[in-house]
Amino acid sequence: MSRAKRETSERSIDAGSDFLHLTIADAPHGGRADWLAGQLRQAITDGRVPVGDRLPATRLLAADLGVSRGVVSEAYQRLTEEGHLIGRGRAGTVVVAAPTRPTPLVPAPAAAPDPAGLFPSAPSSDIFEAVRAASATIDLTPGVPDLTAFPRADWLRAERTVLHRLAAADFGYGDPSGAPAMRQAVAAWLARYRGITVDPDEVIIVAGVSQALALLAQALAPGGVRRIAVEDPGSLGVRQLLNNWRMETPPIAVDDAGLRVDELVASGAPAVMLTPAHQFPTGVVLDGDRRRQLVAWARAGGLIIEDDYDAEHRYDRPPVPALRGLLPEQVCYAGSVSKLLAPALRIGWLLVPTRLREAVVVAKRNADLGNAVLPQLVLAELMTSGAFERHLRLLRRRHIRRRDVMIAALAREVPTATVHGAAAGLHLMITLDDAVVDTELAAATLARGVKVQPLSWHCQRPHRPGLVLGYAALTATEIEEGIAQIGVALGVGPRQARPASAQEQLDEDQHGEQRRPT
Repeated sequence: MSRAKRETSERSIDAGSDFLHLTIADAPHGGRADWLAGQLRQAITDGRVPVGDRLPATRLLAADLGVSRGVVSEAYQRLTEEGHLIGRGRAGTVVVAAPTRPTPLVPAPAAAPDPAGLFPSAPSSDIFEAVRAASATIDLTPGVPDLTAFPRADWLRAERTVLHRLAAADFGYGDPSGAPAMRQAVAAWLARYRGITVDPDEVIIVAGVSQALALLAQALAPGGVRRIAVEDPGSLGVRQLLNNWRMETPPIAVDDAGLRVDELVASGAPAVMLTPAHQFPTGVVLDGDRRRQLVAWARAGGLIIEDDYDAEHRYDRPPVPALRGLLPEQVCYAGSVSKLLAPALRIGWLLVPTRLREAVVVAKRNADLGNAVLPQLVLAELMTSGAFERHLRLLRRRHIRRRDVMIAALAREVPTATVHGAAAGLHLMITLDDAVVDTELAAATLARGVKVQPLSWHCQRPHRPGLVLGYAALTATEIEEGIAQIGVALGVGPRQARPASAQEQLDEDQHGEQRRPT
């Protein structure tokens, strides 16, 4: 695009001393970057700097304000990590999202708390679609990455590269197991980042982890497997999907060390589905002793289904190797890019023991003849070019800041909450006083314009009430406002006394994780 066209397609804000009438004398000593970030954030919020506008170059604004260029760069970087700005090279720094305005404190009659409606104690199979469709100003439900961070430029570049080298024959039907280039890229990725050595021919490309579980259920049923044990607390969505394929899902307790393998043995279930790298929703890691117990159970004939949930999103702990690398013929391994790039891509991968491979590939062929080939090839190009890894590093920095904002907001606005699972992932779990009914709290919070997910939905047996709160897809401003509304709905005041603060709980969790063997 020419310079003239860029200037007409994106309005530019004239740099100069008149920009937002900023006066550096108003900034506190030693806090200029904080002050400038706050001024810019407020200007974006109230529309003085609308979405699509370009900010002054850091060099020019620094000269106008009489500060070092580093002060302006730091302020821009903070708003970039919050998701408000994006750097576009020579096109400058552009506003891409505005912070959410504070939600009204008076509940709207149309969204009055109704635990028997949108938040029943026994959710139906379409509950997640209903929650997604519900109107809210701020969405704190878990499971969504920062969609504003999707690497559009890298994707378009990879797409052009792929299309340039494709022959006409490549636009025909593909292998139901996946495009060879995609399977090669996944095998290389798993070897480098998850400690799994696998031949590309063993990789099956699927439409996310949900389809991986559906294919496994179809492959296991003819062999007499009708029970797949699941974690408790554990994903309601996983339980519903397995139940839909007529699989029983006996609950196995999860504690601070992960899945209780002694309960798994006592259950007599022939297979177990778990998230050992970052358990959903508690966030605990399956510790070394439990891993050894689980491997012994599998060697005795049990089948492990490993959902490598959030394994790449770790912040305060070393990486945990995948179980698949220890016992490939007793572990089915599933992963996807839904939490790394976007759920809309519907691309994941599945590794299965040799004895199950043919049945799984047949089920995949019958389901859809294989994933769309072009998105596979583009993603493979991203993974092999290094763009995928760069994107992950960007997400980690952004997620750490948003996680810290949420923890601080919880300590301030919901001091009665205990925070769990802060060392990795895209969400936090909080537990509350036993007197709280978390479905009612979720309904009351939605009435205030904030969407949350009750912890009880993910529990088959009695458990402390709580909420599961996603932070990856939100700006710092939205996180703080959302947590404030939870506190109001809960009826607690900030800075009330409690046995341990959220930060103390975080420190305890981190230190405990560092002490556990992996």
